[in-house]
Order: sequence, then structure tokens, then C-alpha cells
Amino acid sequence: MKNLLYFTLFFLSTQFVNAQTQYEEFPSVKLEQKRQIKIQLPRNYEKNTEKTYPLFIVLDGDYMFEAVAGNVDYYSYWEDMPEAIVVGINQADTRMDDSLYSDQNFLPVESGADFFEFIGMELIPYLNEAHRTADFRVIVGHGETANFLNYYLFKDNPLFHSYIAISPDLAPEMETRITERLLQFETQKFYYLATSDNDLRNVKKGVDVLNTNLASIDNPKLQYGFDNFEGPSHYSVVAHAIPKALESIFYVFQPISKKEYKEKILTYEGSPVDYLTEKYSMINDLFGLKKKILINDFKAIQAAIDKKATPEYLQDLGKLARDHYPETLLGNYYIARYFEEMGEPKKAYKTYKSAYILDEIAGITKDLMLEKADELKADFGF
Repeated sequence: MKNLLYFTLFFLSTQFVNAQTQYEEFPSVKLEQKRQIKIQLPRNYEKNTEKTYPLFIVLDGDYMFEAVAGNVDYYSYWEDMPEAIVVGINQADTRMDDSLYSDQNFLPVESGADFFEFIGMELIPYLNEAHRTADFRVIVGHGETANFLNYYLFKDNPLFHSYIAISPDLAPEMETRITERLLQFETQKFYYLATSDNDLRNVKKGVDVLNTNLASIDNPKLQYGFDNFEGPSHYSVVAHAIPKALESIFYVFQPISKKEYKEKILTYEGSPVDYLTEKYSMINDLFGLKKKILINDFKAIQAAIDKKATPEYLQDLGKLARDHYPETLLGNYYIARYFEEMGEPKKAYKTYKSAYILDEIAGITKDLMLEKADELKADFGF
């Protein structure tokens, strides 16, 4: 059933993408030829003129672009990831030349070195100039190109923040080199690796070694995700891996889930409100956008405060809610509850009573606030 879901999502999303895709021929000095690229801009790109967007560079764009672009559009529609610009580089006739590496040091050489520089010195500067790109870049590859994308890790200041390597056909020594490099980073990096039990034998062997190495890395700045799918071939694994990769990379962007609530928030030392502000600060820092805190996430933090019996944090939650939803009852509700729990019924009463001028939200109604005020009045005889 899960496999059917992934394929359904893949095919439905690609049909939508085709109507939006821009095709360009990019003249490259490095490659001494024109290279075909495909570009998908977010749905409301023309309307949101002040907004910037993360950038996806998709290698093997002749067959990988639609899979990535469709899933990016789908996940961003449901706000499980930010909207993004997706660019595919067609390599149907040049794939092996573009991925060429030396037999001596196993690093890009000749046409492979030219392609490496084409992306970093020509294509990305052009995209930054032509479109509103944020300073968060993802690179995606499959097979030989999934090996190639790792070379960007070895730059002093890597171009990419996130790497999606699907069934990489790894060059010699790459399992060790990638591991050693990911140990060194002091800024946030995301790495996703995928294979299947039906993958090519030599690919599967290299990926298993790399996964063992990466799983042992102790670096808080690395977010690592891995999947070993059951059933798909070396080629069909792409449709399975891409949605899982997006879920892994953009985990922090997603609404607080039951898993995050149980494993992260309830075990968090300190104020759950601090956890919430840190989560959204990370979103801002990583993706270059200011995301409004979701009502779902306010409710999760309130539940954690109640569960841990720490009502002293309700006031901070209320102030935060007032900042994000100033015209609504949300902030007043939390602050009134704070005063009530902390033994200040008069202040709680006044805060509940002030509700009639604000908008209802998330099940918090004016009637509820007034009922709370009336209960306090009856109990304390105001």
C-alpha cells in the first residue's frame, strides 16, 4: 500500500508540473556548449515579489527533474517544506562525461571538472541573478551523479547545504572521504542516502558501507537520513526515495508531530516555549524565511506545559501568541490561564473579560473566555 502511495504521488504530481516548467538552453563557457535546463518556480512566485526560495539542483534532469519538482510542489502545498525553485540539468547524452573522475585520485577530471565548475561558477550565479533564491541549496543525484554531488562537500565553503544521494555508484575511497568530511562541519548540513534490497550489487555494497560509517558520526551539525527500501530496482528507487528525503531534510519545518512531541518536547530540559522559539529560529536561519508559528504548534506546547505541570511557562506562551496572532484570543487565553494557575484570580478574571474585542481562533471562543471569567467571579466573589 505504501509503495502504491509513493507511485500515485509521483505520477499525479508530474502531470501538474509539466504545465509550469520553463525550458532554457544555457550557454556554458566551461562546457563549450549549450546545456538544456528545466526550471520550476513556486506557484505564487510572481505574486510574492519580496519572498526568496531555497534552490534545488537536480542532476540527471532528463528523468529526475519531474520526480523532484512534483514532490517539492506537493510537500510545499501542505506546508511540510518551504516553497522552492527546482532546476534540472539534462544529462542524457553527457552523463558519463559529466561524472568523469581521475583513476589516480578519484576526483573530477577533464570533462568532469568542467561540469563541476559549470554548476558552481556559471549556473548557480545565473540562477541567483535571474531568480529570487535563498541561501539554502539542495543537490540531488542518482547512480553516477549521486557519487558526483559529493565532490561539493570537499570545498572549504560548500555550495550546498543538503545532499540527496540515491543509489550512488561510489568512486573508490568515497565511503571514507565523505565520512571524514561530514565529521568536520561546524555549520548545519543535511545528508540523505538511499538504496534498496534489489539495487545493483556493486552499488548496494558501497552504500551499505557508507551508511555504516555515517550512522556512527557524532556531529550535532549533521542531520543524516537513510532508507533501504524493499522491492524497487536501481531505477524505480528514485520514486520512493525523493519524498522520504524531503521529509528528512525539512523535518524542522514541518508541524510538530506526535513523534516530535513525545521524543523531543516532553524530554526537553527547560521551557517548552524555548523549544518552540528555537525551532522557528532554526527555520529562519536555515531557509532564509520568517515562518509564522502554526496554531498546531502552539497547541502542542500548551499540551506539553499541561503534561509536565509547569504552568509558569503559560505567560511566555501567551506573549508569543500575541506576537504572532495579535488580533485573536490565543495570547489572552494562555495569559489568563497563567494568572489563574499562579493564584492571581483577579488578573485572570480581567484577562478573560477582555476577550470580547478579539477574534476567535482554534476553538477558543468568546463564550469560553466569558464562561471562565464568570466561574472565577462565582468562586471568588468579585
